[in-house]
Amino acid sequence: MKAEKPYPKEVYLNGSWLKPEKAQISVFDRGFMLGDGIYEVSPFYKGKDFKLKEHLQRLQYCLDEISLDFDAFSLEEVIYEAIERAKLSTEDCAVYMQVTRGVAPRTHYYPEDARPTVLLYAYPVKLEGFEEKSWKVSVTKDLRWHRCDIKSISLLANIRANEEAISNGFNENLLIRNGWFTEGSHSSIFFVKQGTLFTHPEGHNILSGITRQVVLDLARDLDLKVKEERVHLDELVEVEEVFLTGTTTQIMKVDSITYKDKKVFTAKKDEITRKLQEVFVKETRGE
Repeated sequence: MKAEKPYPKEVYLNGSWLKPEKAQISVFDRGFMLGDGIYEVSPFYKGKDFKLKEHLQRLQYCLDEISLDFDAFSLEEVIYEAIERAKLSTEDCAVYMQVTRGVAPRTHYYPEDARPTVLLYAYPVKLEGFEEKSWKVSVTKDLRWHRCDIKSISLLANIRANEEAISNGFNENLLIRNGWFTEGSHSSIFFVKQGTLFTHPEGHNILSGITRQVVLDLARDLDLKVKEERVHLDELVEVEEVFLTGTTTQIMKVDSITYKDKKVFTAKKDEITRKLQEVFVKETRGE
């Protein structure tokens, strides 16, 4: 079942607060026409930001990588205003941010005089209770471009992978390159083998997940053995636990993994996943 998501009641677009139906861009906006832009999503727990600085740093990194001249930290005040205007100051919510290169005649090279188009809005999201859930996931070939560390609005390959999973009754699709797991269509992947935590190393093949880094820090605080090393599909027979992380996914236990209509992993344990979920709740909510 595909969840229906409502539109926000108000969005910030290029300096103005507008109803969604009144928020319009040119057909020559390079985001609309070419996917030439960057996005970011940052969570708020009961209205309190969690790692906002890190999310803005990642947004800035991605903007710099595509030579889009914009100060990500200039959005900080607008972010809090968005939450206030949406009446989410004491609620769990998230803020979506998007910056495109702006409006210009269509060219494959960067135009000289385009001004960035900036979109931002806050929306409610259910962040409580993730530790009580678990997912069944599938595996597919990673067809994305070679700069997955850039949080581009060009998400067609991710969308195709996620649609394939959802339409076949799974919660997420894990991506592989030559049999090696990279990440999910919209999540980072962690594996537990013989009590050691494994996750794909930083680089161009994965997005530098903020929640991923939080989990790595928490794992080291718990004196868990951690290896930032990739895992192969054939190694699943050795894997005891799998969990996924993400801004709103948080830390999600994986019950099973299916590849080519065959179940190739069933969770044997969840001890480390549960430990990390417990400390993550304390980290985000102070409980």
